[in-house]
Amino acid sequence: MSEVRLNAAVGEVVSPPIADVNGWVAGMVFPPQHPLLDLAQAVPSYPPADELAAHVGEVAREPASALYAPILGLPALRARFAQHLGAIYGAPIAAGEVAITAGCNQAFCAALSTLAGPGDEVILPVPWYFNHQMWLQMQHVSIQPLAFDEASAGVPDPDAAAALINARTRAIVLVTPNNPTGGEYPPALLARFLDLAVARGIVLVLDETYKDFRGAPGAPHALFAHPRWREHLVSLHSFSKSYAMAGYRVGGLVCGERIMDSVQKIMDCIAICAPRISQRAALFALDHLDAWRDDKVAMMAARAQALRELFRANRLHWKLLSCGAYFAWVRHPFDGESSTSVARRLAREHGVLCVPGATFGPDLEQYLRFAFANLDAAQMPALVQRLLECQDA
Repeated sequence: MSEVRLNAAVGEVVSPPIADVNGWVAGMVFPPQHPLLDLAQAVPSYPPADELAAHVGEVAREPASALYAPILGLPALRARFAQHLGAIYGAPIAAGEVAITAGCNQAFCAALSTLAGPGDEVILPVPWYFNHQMWLQMQHVSIQPLAFDEASAGVPDPDAAAALINARTRAIVLVTPNNPTGGEYPPALLARFLDLAVARGIVLVLDETYKDFRGAPGAPHALFAHPRWREHLVSLHSFSKSYAMAGYRVGGLVCGERIMDSVQKIMDCIAICAPRISQRAALFALDHLDAWRDDKVAMMAARAQALRELFRANRLHWKLLSCGAYFAWVRHPFDGESSTSVARRLAREHGVLCVPGATFGPDLEQYLRFAFANLDAAQMPALVQRLLECQDA
């Protein structure tokens, strides 16, 4: 009997990295005095606001909540999110230029499937967000890695990106604040990337999932003031972190009409629409939870600062290269040992769960990603102590 053949493009993609990492500690029991410090998947360590949960309960009783929403989102949410973004970026964004998606991952998949097909190329800076790489590989889209530069802590160079562009290049993907490094890209740098995209006839895809957790003052960028942004920019967003709504699966995408027409076709085939209840929750969050969100942003900034201070104050051989938003990008001190080996040893022997650098691209065996936002500031000393124990073992 012959074996059923599956799609080789999917079979060749790595298993979901977070599931693999969680498997390292499956079945293990950690004592109360030495609990597992889970810095693997970046999720808010707190529940949504009580008011939001109460609102969702009320919405769930409405018969319309069980119906499909329009493919590109509820009109009220599209308009409100456009207003919200316009206020942040200081430029007008129309409701028709906003799509509501089932999380930011769906926004990315819809955008990149619109922009690139088999045989095309997309530039991904290293370290990249692993789901971006996985989706492109499944679509037979070739990835041009933009090499990691430790001296800049992974902040990409537009000139280096320009050298990679060829006739098959369709897009450059940036994530800021970055996952996995936590680094923020300055507005002037992002402007250079958009200028490059316009000059070379490609699209800049900007994943801004963590935009609310920036440390720098002012607008994240002025790209929506560029006269040709609608042709050359796609901006991706998420409600998951800002309002602790990860399981609600609601995100957003901003683009021009031509790109949006194709995005709508793809979204209709993937999930038809983002969950109606989740969209109502997002609308409530935008209208009522600014102060709640800002309080959580301040709390995350305090966690990042606590980690930076502990790294400076201790005899750690681990190097904190970048730290911000939800993430710390760390160079481990074990030359010649793979990032997976180090991360697995940290998990099983020291109770620290993190993601190996090799997950995020080539030539990253010396690095680890810590999703520090999962820990309270009071837990940071325990993390550093375990790193000391690991380096001294």
